[in-house]
Parts: sequence; structure tokens; C-alpha cells
Amino acid sequence: MREVDDALRQDQLEVFLRRYGKPLLAVIVLALLAFAAFLYWEHRRSAQEEANAEQLILALDDLDAGNAAEAQKKLTPLAAGDNGNAVLARLTQAGIALEQDKTDEAAGIYAKIAADEGAPKPLRDLARVREVAATFDKLPPQQVVDRLSSLAQPGSPWFGVAGEMVGMAYLKLGKDEQAGPLLVQIAKDKTQPEGLRARVRQLAGQIGYDAIDDVVSASEAEAPQVGGEGE
Repeated sequence: MREVDDALRQDQLEVFLRRYGKPLLAVIVLALLAFAAFLYWEHRRSAQEEANAEQLILALDDLDAGNAAEAQKKLTPLAAGDNGNAVLARLTQAGIALEQDKTDEAAGIYAKIAADEGAPKPLRDLARVREVAATFDKLPPQQVVDRLSSLAQPGSPWFGVAGEMVGMAYLKLGKDEQAGPLLVQIAKDKTQPEGLRARVRQLAGQIGYDAIDDVVSASEAEAPQVGGEGE
């Protein structure tokens, strides 16, 4: 019976291989080729990203050296891509345009980045803030509020910068009751730069909101000490 079972299994295996052997072998070969192609593509992509990152660093070095023209030569091919380095390259190009007083050109670059759903969200938010800042004097105040309100929230990395512009837009709209509390929040947020806090503190004070925090009054500072030696 054991010999019969072995012979039967061998016959079944031979029938299976005759019927499905070649297609199965083809599938295995194709799978191996696809895996090899993926590994090759991944290697090429990593190598290209490293090269792009190095090129971006060289462009930034050119900017530090005051050579904007040479930096632009390096940034142009990078900016044509669709990865994170390409977005950083375009942000750098916009910064160069601002330095050269090409506000409209810079704002256009920022606007494209902010609208690019494929770009990382932190970089899109940065582009939106920079675009509004570059065109603040030309934008209707309500548009500033609409575009930056979501970023002008406590806990947002853009709370201080976006909040200051939203607060100023509220002032232009005559909405002091909305500008005041926002400016006070920013002024009392010790994680914000001191220069920004000083500016919003002054704006808040101009419309009657007290944004001074942790200040010792002059009377307390000058009050004589009680219980000193000889009393």
C-alpha cells in the first residue's frame, strides 16, 4: 500500500508539473525580475536624492558667499523635480527673488508651493505664510484672515507669525475685539521671539488691551524693606 501511495503521489506531481510547471516557473521568474527591478530603482532613487541634496547644499553655500547667480544655476534643475528637495529649491528661489525686490515673482512661487498637494504640509504652510507676508500690503484684510486663521492658533508652529498678520488684518477691518485677545495671547506666549512679542504687545496696548506679563510695578520695586537691621 505504501508503494502504491508513493507511485500515486509521483504520478500526481508529474501531471501537475506537465500542466502547470511552465506557467508557475514563468510567474516565479517574473516575480524575481520585478523584485530585482524594484531594488535597482530604489538604489537609483536614493542615489539621486543624495545627489540633489548635495546640490542644494552647494547652492546654499553660494548664497552665503553672496553669489546668487551661481546658486540659481544649481537650483533651476532641482526645482524642476517633484520631491522634497525640489520644493526646498523652489522655496530658496523665492527667497532670492524677495532679496532682489522681485515680490510678485516670489509670491507666485510661494503660491504654487502652497497649492501643491504633493508637497510636504509643513513646507506648504511655510509657503502660505511667506506669500501672505510678501503681499500683505496688497491683500484685502479679510483675505489675510481667511488664509492664515488656521495657522494663527496656539500650538501651531506658525502661531506667532501668522497670528501677528491676522491681528493686524483685524485692526484694518476695525475688529478690535477680535484683534486684541489674539495679540495678547501672542504677547504672553514665551515660546515666541521677544521682538515679535514686543510688537504685538504694543499693538494690543494701542487698542486698550493689557498684554504686559510678569512685570513688577515701580511702587513694589521702590518700596522700603520692612524689618531690616536696626528697626
